[in-house]
Amino acid sequence: MKDKKTSEKKSILYKALSIATALLLWQLVALLVDSDILLVGPWQVITRLAFIWREDGFLTAVGFSLLHIFGGFLLGIVLGLILACLAARYKAVKIFLWPYMACIKSVPVASFVVICLVWLSPARLSVFISFLIVLPIMYQNTLTAIEGLDKSLTDLAKLEKLSYPRALKEIFLPSIAPQIKSSTSLCAGIAWKAGIAAEVIGTPHFSIGRKLYLAKTYLATDDLLAWTVIVVLVSILFEKLFVLVIGKILGESD
Repeated sequence: MKDKKTSEKKSILYKALSIATALLLWQLVALLVDSDILLVGPWQVITRLAFIWREDGFLTAVGFSLLHIFGGFLLGIVLGLILACLAARYKAVKIFLWPYMACIKSVPVASFVVICLVWLSPARLSVFISFLIVLPIMYQNTLTAIEGLDKSLTDLAKLEKLSYPRALKEIFLPSIAPQIKSSTSLCAGIAWKAGIAAEVIGTPHFSIGRKLYLAKTYLATDDLLAWTVIVVLVSILFEKLFVLVIGKILGESD
């Protein structure tokens, strides 16, 4: 126990030193560039962060982006799980879905955003793009995990004469809980990045993407980097909270 605590303290110390080194390098590069338009230093960004959250529209922008991206993310997670379970049970479903999932995984996010702008309003774009990015990842990872289960679990379900829905609930899904949790963590980060990218291109009102776009347009590099830091922080918080919730739902203690 003592060794574990010591190891954790060392890990925290190393991470703190790594962050401090990164900030120092950032400051040195900013001094060498010597142009606030091209690059500002970390202190200027920190100073901007101290005031930006008080400005009108800050909470609205964060709330708009968080709500829309979370909606698409959640829809992608749920549908991905359902389709993966169906594909694992029925080979015809797996074959039918294969070209769609392969296409979604292959096409760049920017292409989807531009194409979807023809069909959707900018306000709905981040929802759809987040959903579209999450769906194939969750589907494929869950399907692979179910198909890779030990044959003894399948035999157990047959021995107990369980229906497929009940076998999923009581045997298969609990057995792949770590894979589901890992996939959810991966999808959370990707959904947030893709959703913000969609907002930057679509520039819906009252969104973080629009704030980033305007900062770039007016060459406000301190605002651009400050909003980028906010995106990173919200993304991390978003991921940690949802993974924690998924862990509780799946009955994990850690």
